[in-house]
Parts: sequence; C-alpha cells; structure tokens
Amino acid sequence: MENWYKASELKEKYRNASILTSKRVVFNIKGNDYRLLVDVEYKLKLVFIVWIGSHKEYDKIEPVYDPPAEQ
Repeated sequence: MENWYKASELKEKYRNASILTSKRVVFNIKGNDYRLLVDVEYKLKLVFIVWIGSHKEYDKIEPVYDPPAEQ
C-alpha cells in the first residue's frame, strides 16, 4: 500500500502520471495508447476511477471539470 500525502509524492513513484489538479491525475498506459483518469483522496487513501479510454477518446473529454461560476 502506498502512502501518498500529496500529488508530488505520487509523481515520484509514477513518472508517467500527469498531475492536473491537487486531486485529479491522469496516467498514460501502454506507451500513451490509453489514459486512466482518477481522483485521489490522499487523506482517506482512496483512488476513484473517473474515466478510462484511448488517447484519442481522452482528447474529446474535459479531464478537469470546471463548473460555471454562480451568478
């Protein structure tokens, strides 16, 4: 079991990971053919799979949801 407390510690272990936000991480799989998008809850030691698919499909999604500002 890994004991990551922040994104930089995860990045040290998994160099192929891209840190998108403090909790959202994308992993490149099989030479970047596929992507795995996850949310990491560091304090709870949980990883939630948000999305998995091909690189081509990834290019069509919004990997970081930014809700519209309230008016």
